[in-house]
Amino acid sequence: MDDDPSIRTGLGRLLKSAGYGVESFASAREFLDRVREDEGQNESAGCVVLDVRMPGLSGLDLQRELKAFTPISIIFITGHGDIPTSVRAMKDGATDFLAKPVDGEDLLTAVQQALAVNAVDRASYAELRELQQRARTLTPREVEVMALVVRGRLNKQVAGELGTVEKTVKVHRARVMEKMMVTSLADLVVAAQKLGVLASPPPPGGASGPDRVTLPS
Repeated sequence: MDDDPSIRTGLGRLLKSAGYGVESFASAREFLDRVREDEGQNESAGCVVLDVRMPGLSGLDLQRELKAFTPISIIFITGHGDIPTSVRAMKDGATDFLAKPVDGEDLLTAVQQALAVNAVDRASYAELRELQQRARTLTPREVEVMALVVRGRLNKQVAGELGTVEKTVKVHRARVMEKMMVTSLADLVVAAQKLGVLASPPPPGGASGPDRVTLPS
């Protein structure tokens, strides 16, 4: 993606010659509109070769926009690169930062690596979306039970903290396991970590910390 048509054409030819499917865009906004239109329809790995400075939405602005709703690898190219900009881009998840004029072999290597990274990112993203869909089927009370159980609370302790009886907690716990599609407490803890319910595994004997949570949507 570059506002210079000659650069877009040259990079497109290079990537096509290496066997990659290529689409060119003159602006970040044009690309962003396309991605939002196609969201959820394309699950294959991909990457964006993106200029830092463009009219309107900058490359760094586009990076932040994309990060909010879709996993995609970004390779920055620029003729105006500086250390703070490159550091910022890499911290925000860019896979590479190349200076113009871009060496063809360097770009092809960067694209190959970016696609490999994106394949892993997309698999993790798809798993998280599936877990979020399962979590949305939980009732508010089931969410409370799950939050306490994955922190190591026994059924009796959960009942005491929620002001109910142990038998009711067992019913809620079973429903949580069923809805989250897990067969063991260990698997439930892993799912909770990925959902952000737990920042880290609970220590032996249970964990302290907040006991009421709202699962991310």
